[in-house]
Amino acid sequence: MPKRVLFTPDALDEEFGQQIYQRVLQHDLEVEVLKSNRLTGLRGTDDRDTYRRAKSTLAVVKAPPSALRLQPTPPSADWQMNLAEGCPAHCQYCYLAGSLQGPPVVRVFANLPNLLQNTASYEQAGRLTSFEVSCYTDVLGIEHLTGSLAECVRYYGQREGARLRFVSKYDQVGSLLDLPHNGRTRARVSLNAESVARKLEGGTASIEARLQALRQLALPKELGGGGYPVGVVLAPIMPIPNWEQEYRQLFERLEATLDFECDLTAEFISHRFTPGSKDVLLQWYPNTSLDFDEAKRAVKRNKFGSHKYVYQPDDMRRLKEFFYSEWQQRFPQAPVKYWT
Repeated sequence: MPKRVLFTPDALDEEFGQQIYQRVLQHDLEVEVLKSNRLTGLRGTDDRDTYRRAKSTLAVVKAPPSALRLQPTPPSADWQMNLAEGCPAHCQYCYLAGSLQGPPVVRVFANLPNLLQNTASYEQAGRLTSFEVSCYTDVLGIEHLTGSLAECVRYYGQREGARLRFVSKYDQVGSLLDLPHNGRTRARVSLNAESVARKLEGGTASIEARLQALRQLALPKELGGGGYPVGVVLAPIMPIPNWEQEYRQLFERLEATLDFECDLTAEFISHRFTPGSKDVLLQWYPNTSLDFDEAKRAVKRNKFGSHKYVYQPDDMRRLKEFFYSEWQQRFPQAPVKYWT
């Protein structure tokens, strides 16, 4: 729950913005309708104070015209379509650090129906087109206040040529179970070793709660579940002390949780960081135990000239071999979509 919720005038001009307003009022939160469409008053006395103030604020705004120009997001999906930007969680490796402008307030888009309709122009005839809505937020972490994810699930449930994808570290999936998704939404849960989740993923649901949420989503509707195609996103994978034992225990728990036939996929993402994200994260979490030693990493450059730090080739090979072997041993019918 945020400490306060801001609404811009533009957001309240949208019918969906009015729906969010009514949902927020039901939670007895501090609500402020701004006089202009600029967000102000988010900066504190220093970086840490700014972080705390922004992270406890939800802002309902109208997405700018640039949001209609979708960006490709391989290997996760064909396109990213954002229903919000900013995340309520406190993950000390946060991939959003340095990639979003300004204080890390959660910005929810009140013109979501227009954004959804815009995606139709990106569908490609003769093939399924996938849209990822979790690039810049945890959609389930704000769903109780916005209803935005349910809006997306219903929309894509009507589109034969499109597929929706989301991932979350939260477990409040009850409102999703009865939605008419028609098998066109893949609901994924982000998992990690128990010690990583406990030490580095503040403000999120426990691993056990996430596993039970995954089970609810995957169970057939006739058994009280959602009947969704589901997925596991293991991220960020890190060679922590006793990493083989810890991750093997996670796989064992997952195998016990999904003890029935279901449509399951996996995505494996190793830990990486950029110079910019490292600087921001160390401002936000100065006492983090996360290893940011660049000397232990390899440099990976992209076509735009920027670079990130990834694990050394030998370390990456050992991790990849372990995860593929363990997964295929337990879930031979569930494809691994990618390793990165």
